[in-house]
Amino acid sequence: MQKNKNQKIITILGLPGSGKSVVIDYLMNKFNWPKVYFGEIILDEIKKQGLKVNEKNERMIREGMREKYGRLCYANPVIKKINKIKNTTILVESLYDWEEYKLFKKTFKNNFITIAIYTTPSVRYKRLSVRKIRPLSLKEAQSRDYAQIENIFQAGPIAMANYTVNNNGSFEELYQQIDEIVYKVIKLKVKSKINF
Repeated sequence: MQKNKNQKIITILGLPGSGKSVVIDYLMNKFNWPKVYFGEIILDEIKKQGLKVNEKNERMIREGMREKYGRLCYANPVIKKINKIKNTTILVESLYDWEEYKLFKKTFKNNFITIAIYTTPSVRYKRLSVRKIRPLSLKEAQSRDYAQIENIFQAGPIAMANYTVNNNGSFEELYQQIDEIVYKVIKLKVKSKINF
């Protein structure tokens, strides 16, 4: 159950390398909204087990915990974190599983807003190969896509997103699309000129 009925839960969806973190960082910097990150639970478990942070271990933990504790093992702690935050708008990063999506929809109802970031595989794979944190080879990136679609059903939430933006162009084009959505959803007054 959502404790604060006026809170908007803006969840950014997308496959690896689509630009979820770029959008989250942009919104955090622009509006000073807090973020709740699903992946934090995975990284904490990797550290707890004394493992190296890499694609192989992330996948093992990401899928292993769901298999051991159920498909909502990440969603329930994330919802608890959200209910402790008093801000009127909260950002959520890395909701993947279709069961997670359904639980969030049931819990937050119309206050649960999803924005899917679409980027073609070739662009995403290029970005993933050069990112500073945990870069992926082409083979690793393709394998991760398949695993997240087939094993944790990530395509469902993306397909059901309230909004979809195209991130095959510039940062400015991406930010403009995001601003248009956010100003509509949060009912903020649009400034005469959108700042990038």
